[in-house]
Amino acid sequence: MHPSDSPSARLTALGTQLIEIHDWLRDELARLRAGLDSPGGAGLTRELRAHCVGFCAALDRHHTGEDGGAFRVLADQVPELRPVLAELSADHKTVAAILTRVETLLAEGGDGRSVRAELDGLAGLLESHFTYEERKLVAALSRLTGDTVQLLGVAPPDDETG
Repeated sequence: MHPSDSPSARLTALGTQLIEIHDWLRDELARLRAGLDSPGGAGLTRELRAHCVGFCAALDRHHTGEDGGAFRVLADQVPELRPVLAELSADHKTVAAILTRVETLLAEGGDGRSVRAELDGLAGLLESHFTYEERKLVAALSRLTGDTVQLLGVAPPDDETG
């Protein structure tokens, strides 16, 4: 077992794990956007479509997990964060709408340019959202106890598979 995988390490490092999840999501979104810009104009290959669907699902699980897990716990334990949590949850709805548009484009055989435009808007929103969330919540999250997947929707990526 990796030392950071112990229950006590997971519980005390929830804020750090949030940052790891955000960094992984940032990297995956950057890979998607770069794939759409690949030389030769391959555009939305089957692999790129699958990667996009997987990314959208992971991002949705993360935000759904936060809304139903960590944010509820934080609202109870740290009531002064409720306005911040409400703002972040509103962002989650905006992100969900963008993900729905991306999924619709993929299902309807949309072109790479249309998907890229949605992903560019998503990247801007997510960077602002993640930065704000990290600045406002990391310390409070690190004081929580609980399971990462239950509280944040997904587990942090395994940095050993790098």
